[in-house]
Amino acid sequence: MTLLRDHDLARAFDHASLTYDRLTSLNPGYRSDLLRSAHRLRLPRGGGGPRVLDLGCGTGASTRALLRAAPYARITAVDASAGMLERARAKRRPPNVRFLHRSAEDLRTTDDDGSYDAVFAAYLFRNVADPGRVLRSVRALLSPRGRLLVHEYSLSGSPVHRAVWNTVCRGVIVPAGTLTGDRQLYHHLWRSVLAFDTAPAFAHRVARAGFPFVRTVPVAGWQAGIVHTFLARNGAARVGTEAS
Repeated sequence: MTLLRDHDLARAFDHASLTYDRLTSLNPGYRSDLLRSAHRLRLPRGGGGPRVLDLGCGTGASTRALLRAAPYARITAVDASAGMLERARAKRRPPNVRFLHRSAEDLRTTDDDGSYDAVFAAYLFRNVADPGRVLRSVRALLSPRGRLLVHEYSLSGSPVHRAVWNTVCRGVIVPAGTLTGDRQLYHHLWRSVLAFDTAPAFAHRVARAGFPFVRTVPVAGWQAGIVHTFLARNGAARVGTEAS
């Protein structure tokens, strides 16, 4: 099965939006890992609030994590799926959050002046056709001292972690998606992770997009070696890896 792209992928997410939160809630650590990644941005919790772009916000789990990490952040949450955005908008949000229906490839139409203090992108980059181009667009939107946090399924490169991912997808993820009528989307999730950059390769992709400092941190639990956080910012030109 080929990977879904663009409008086909957005439509698949539209269809899955009603059951998406219920299925992700079955993933141990899903929300706590997002919150941990949001805290890694080290956004100020008070004052006028930093400007944050929540790119690929889905049903708003990442938006919620950002608000818990920085309650006064001025958040623009963007997603290409109208159905996912409808679920996100239906949840109670403070006035410092706004939602826009945009794709990652259409970042320059967010009606902002390109001075975000941070961009948070959770489970997004596997799903774009040209990750390097989107990364360069993100960098153009950031302020000179801005930060990028990517929270993504990106395998370590170890055969063990690849085998774990295949086992979980065959035994849990694809069967659960089949029960909700969304087998195509969750099969896409499975195959898109296998086709995507390994964690070291994605870190270097981020660096090639013009970010002079990239730090890679694996999540804990069963997703160790499967999900990684990539933190990029202005600083000394190097690529680093952390153990936890």
